[in-house]
Amino acid sequence: MLRPVISAVAIVVLLASCTSLKPTASTVNRQTTTSQSVKESKSNDIRFLDDITVNSSQTTFTAETKIHKKEAGPSAPPSNLANRPSAIESASALQIKYALLLDTEVEQIEDTELLRQVDSWYGTRYRMGGTTKKGVDCSAFVQAVYLSAFAVSVPRTAYMQYKAAKRISATELKEGDLVFFNTTGGVSHVGIYLRNNKFIHASSSNGVTVSDLFEPYYLKRFLGAGRIARTVSAQK
Repeated sequence: MLRPVISAVAIVVLLASCTSLKPTASTVNRQTTTSQSVKESKSNDIRFLDDITVNSSQTTFTAETKIHKKEAGPSAPPSNLANRPSAIESASALQIKYALLLDTEVEQIEDTELLRQVDSWYGTRYRMGGTTKKGVDCSAFVQAVYLSAFAVSVPRTAYMQYKAAKRISATELKEGDLVFFNTTGGVSHVGIYLRNNKFIHASSSNGVTVSDLFEPYYLKRFLGAGRIARTVSAQK
């Protein structure tokens, strides 16, 4: 009687041990599915990260390209614009006036002594043979300005000033050089070059004024340019 009971207990223990040692089919299936999910998830994560890396580099390249185009494009402001307000604020009324007359930037107006002298004559009416601010002709105007601005004495007539000047190319013109014209035959008119193709002279129609070398009237009658020797300090 005791032996059958012992045998039955041994069988029950053995079955319980097998169950704990060997997983069931459903358990194996669940573990396999879980393992595959983890692998797929890791695989998907890698692809996802790869995509982000590629997109990130593309985005960086695009941004750099846009920045480069923005900086180099035609709409990019000139680098010197940041200095313009302070330059204008510190400019004198004389510099601003001649920047407008010469159609140039105020920073380019440097020879203020020459401008002070020519400006003191600006608007003076023209008078043939005149030598004062009640009326002046072209060569007398040049003579007066050279004496006051450069302490240089030049001949009285346009023709004699032409002869006294060293001939230079129009591309070499600097502030204070002379420009000569044939208005009534030969060397009959003279003016003082300023800059930006502009010169100041005693015009028979407008008095002392600023004109452009490329105005048809003057371009057609232009004879050449000349330079009168000046002191180093006066030439600047």
